[in-house]
Amino acid sequence: MGLSVYLLAIITDEYFIVSLDQISKKLKIPNNVAGASLMAMGSSAPELAIALLSLVIAGGSHSDVGIATIVGSAIFNILIITGVSAIARPAIVTWRVVVRDVVMYVISVALLIAVFADGEIVLWEAGIFLLVYALYIFVLFNWDAFAPDGEEGPIDTVREEIDSERERAGLFFRITAVVSRVIGFLMGNPLQSYVRTFTVSILLISILSYLLVEYAVIFAEALRIHPVIVALTILAAGTSVPDLFASVVVARQGRGDMAIANAVGSNIFDILIGLGLPWLLVLIFQGNSINVGTEDLFSSTLLLLGTVILLFFFLTTGRKLSKVEGAILVSVYLAYVFWVWFGNSI
Repeated sequence: MGLSVYLLAIITDEYFIVSLDQISKKLKIPNNVAGASLMAMGSSAPELAIALLSLVIAGGSHSDVGIATIVGSAIFNILIITGVSAIARPAIVTWRVVVRDVVMYVISVALLIAVFADGEIVLWEAGIFLLVYALYIFVLFNWDAFAPDGEEGPIDTVREEIDSERERAGLFFRITAVVSRVIGFLMGNPLQSYVRTFTVSILLISILSYLLVEYAVIFAEALRIHPVIVALTILAAGTSVPDLFASVVVARQGRGDMAIANAVGSNIFDILIGLGLPWLLVLIFQGNSINVGTEDLFSSTLLLLGTVILLFFFLTTGRKLSKVEGAILVSVYLAYVFWVWFGNSI
């Protein structure tokens, strides 16, 4: 399972996201729209693939694994990515982050809680997820008219810093560089052969995600626990590691607000597209409804809403996320993991 997560991180960060960046440039998509759509799809590709494959593997009996991975990843992003970024360097946030992204995220989580309430997902509910995301993209497309910021896309501003960090990081990242070059023989140059890279990346991400779902179920059975526990913590954290590394680099540059915006924007994509799209496809081709194990997931989804409220509170106290507040967010996540593994609610 660890090897699959490791390879997923390399493929997603080094190839898939870079190819998507090139595609967005060729299509002349505005930076903020590309960041919330193509770039979000790149960083969230493992979660999206796991959510889709879990609905079709073993007749959909592992569907909760995919949902739990996305819910757990969203909790990880809010508590760990924003928390660690603030610890690395306190973040001065803009009202753009608070008003636009956090409000849309609250709407996304509220929608998730609403559709989980009866333990069943139907076609029109999945369609609403996609419509809400389309509305978010529309807002992004027209946001500069209301609040121009002129920021560059995250892929342009972060990649050189990430590369220099890796050069200084020692043996692990040297090994990673070798593994990345080996994978590159299949991928091609993502800056030039971006269509090939995009296609091969999707294939490899799908294969590795399939293995992760299988490994999670086998691992859970060996420990005699519910697979949802593994998905909420191990799979969720593993698939979010690339975002964590990039966000810390951005925070060290003094752009912690971008790290927070990326974490929140990734969560919006995870919930609305990462869940809505797989649900829609499966409901169109395979059946009338999808059952959701609310007793396993509902409590974590409510906690997800609580993390949004906590983050919103911190962001509105002086418009700064301090090191102390970052440490609180990290501590809340550690308490959450302890509760999931050893509590009685799951």
